Amino acid sequence: MTENDDPGAKPHSDDASQNADARQPDASQNSEARQPDASLNADAPRPAEDDATPPRGTPLGAQQQPPNPWSAQGQQPSGYPWTQPAAQPYAAQYGTGSYPVPGSPQQQRPSRGAGKLVAGVAVLALLVGGGAGWGAGYIATQNAGGGGGYNALNQPVSNQPIPPAPAGSVEAVAQKVSPSVVELVVAGSQEQGEGSGFVVSTDGYIVTNNHVVQVAANGGSIQAVFPDGTKAPASIVGRDPTTDVAVVKVSGVNNLRPVELGNSDNTRVGQTVVAFGSPFELAGTVTSGIVSAVHRPVRAGGSSGDQTTVMSAIQTDAAINPGNSGGPLTNLAGQVVGINSAIYSPQSSSGMGQGEATNAGIGFAIPISQAQRTAQEIIRTGKATQTYIGAGVADAQSGGALIQRVEPGSPAEQAGLKVGDVVTKVDNLLIDNADGLVAAIRTRAPNDKATLTLSDNRTIQITLGGQPVQVR
Repeated sequence: MTENDDPGAKPHSDDASQNADARQPDASQNSEARQPDASLNADAPRPAEDDATPPRGTPLGAQQQPPNPWSAQGQQPSGYPWTQPAAQPYAAQYGTGSYPVPGSPQQQRPSRGAGKLVAGVAVLALLVGGGAGWGAGYIATQNAGGGGGYNALNQPVSNQPIPPAPAGSVEAVAQKVSPSVVELVVAGSQEQGEGSGFVVSTDGYIVTNNHVVQVAANGGSIQAVFPDGTKAPASIVGRDPTTDVAVVKVSGVNNLRPVELGNSDNTRVGQTVVAFGSPFELAGTVTSGIVSAVHRPVRAGGSSGDQTTVMSAIQTDAAINPGNSGGPLTNLAGQVVGINSAIYSPQSSSGMGQGEATNAGIGFAIPISQAQRTAQEIIRTGKATQTYIGAGVADAQSGGALIQRVEPGSPAEQAGLKVGDVVTKVDNLLIDNADGLVAAIRTRAPNDKATLTLSDNRTIQITLGGQPVQVR
């Protein structure tokens, strides 16, 4: 490759045992009374569970049943009959069982002594009465339905105005930038699609990606759809496949609101950014994230092999999807710092996702400092100039860009670069491979001077050249 090349229940009381105990004769009143056969009481059947109250909870170690994914809370598995329901909002989602809590204690058989028996019955009655009273009060409160409790559904809707968006918030940025974002619907003789762009002048110039509009380059059509619903035909002013920048223009549209440009050279890793566009034809979409990396060499854009774009991109985790291409990436001041251009979307091994790529949290934007220069040149001349050094490069085994060929009379030859040299830095930017060198050169303008550091620690001063971009 050459540098020139565009390379996812309350516990039940044991009423039966209570009544059986209450019927036992008082030994102090009738000493001859025969005590009941203890074995009868021992064999008395325990009351059946109340079928109206389903068992709740899941014992530890019980086999979990998968929750119903269409249920708000999922299907609860059966378990201990008198376990308190546990409040676990995520149990349905993850199929997590509730931990059992101790059930009601087993009733102790009363002593045959009369005083102890009466006292035991009294205490039991007190406990049951207190529990029943509490339960009745609880049920009454729950069924009161609008008694003395607060119910948001019965409250009047607030008429208080929403306060203005705080300066520097994503909301404020969305209000500022959204009116300047345009959906571009393109069609060619055999292809059609849609993308995004943003207004840069009151007289109708719109900046976008080359790969958004290239299908309409030869007799196709472009329709610009504005946030207020206005539609207007647009024409291509010029495009640059090597930087993936293009400019289109609309006429007869009033009240256009140009964006404000920022300085992408000041973009920092971790900085909050906001992405705008029309992903999957959903015009007016706004997402936010951070800058994940800067100076990321990325190939994207042009569909033909020798026009593949190599750019020194801003990497972001703001959601970018097909249709976002050409839309602005802004800082929290609402200034454009990049043009959404490409995403990394690994294909699914299950065979799904083999169509359009979708967001995986790795998106790339063209730095506006580079795109601004290209767009200005296109508006002025209809063409773009590519920055170059005139050398063929490849990845070096030890890292860096290996010079494989030097063109006669090129800036590389004039600077003293030779075949076999390995470039490891451009100014203060580390170069890891050939794409890194190509991207670093193309972010600069023709006639800029740069310092190349070689693997043997030599440095070379070079004046960058410029040549017209060949557009097909």
